[in-house]
Amino acid sequence: MMGDRDLRGKPIADKILAQVAADAAELTEAGWAPKLVSITVGDVEAVDVYVRNQRRVAERSGIGFEERNFPADVTQAELQAAVANMNVDPRVSGIIIQRPVPEQISVKALQGAIHPLKDVEGMHPTSIGNIVYNEVDLAPCTAAASVEMLKATGLPLAGLEVVVIGHSEIVGKPIAFLLMAEGATVTVCHHMTRSVPIHSRRADAIFVAVGKPRLITGDMIKPGAAVIDIGINAIEEDGQEKLVGDVDYDSASEVAGWITPVPGGVGPVTVSVLMRNTIVALRRQKEAYDASFGDRN
Repeated sequence: MMGDRDLRGKPIADKILAQVAADAAELTEAGWAPKLVSITVGDVEAVDVYVRNQRRVAERSGIGFEERNFPADVTQAELQAAVANMNVDPRVSGIIIQRPVPEQISVKALQGAIHPLKDVEGMHPTSIGNIVYNEVDLAPCTAAASVEMLKATGLPLAGLEVVVIGHSEIVGKPIAFLLMAEGATVTVCHHMTRSVPIHSRRADAIFVAVGKPRLITGDMIKPGAAVIDIGINAIEEDGQEKLVGDVDYDSASEVAGWITPVPGGVGPVTVSVLMRNTIVALRRQKEAYDASFGDRN
């Protein structure tokens, strides 16, 4: 690919959101208005920019958005009771937990308290387990967004040689399962992998999510490969703070066929997938309601 190598997120996100808006309007017309509830705990300054962006995208797409902030000293039991109330509230379509949370709160336990039908983050054990069985329409947002980026290249995923660098429960592992569901051949590298470059140099596509700035350089990439950089790291350089990915963009862009910039790559698509998941979750709730009560109406 000799032209612009940047695989930018906004065009991909806009396409997803256009469909979300159409679906939201259809569901609202049918009496099922979508609504996303964001849970924050304590001082929200660290996540305020993310919450504002989610609100803006949700409202633009026809999805209601509500932030529910809890005090920093809230207990695990109190939070889980609040989630239980949201689970049975028909006005709530989906629930998202903003990180970080105070140390007395177990995010894993809180995520498990969310009903799978309202798990728009795709992080409930049921949602993760469904991916193993190729039920991928409610997958973790960042993982699903990353795969959408690869699909945008036009590369056929069936038989594609893919290397995933990083094996976290919310990004690396779900990406691997999502790609296998598409027929790709996947290798997962992590901190105990003996030689990451041996694997990365043979890959048609590379996903990187390790949280280490500029870890992957151009000499570790097969010419023409697609590089999906999921990392976002704040560093100080030349006296200024800047955001960089887990891939050294300058050297990698000279080799890659496609490469996601940081910022402006996976991030916008992740938010659009969150909105799409909200619609998927609401449709599932409607189907469950119709199955149980449809004959009574």
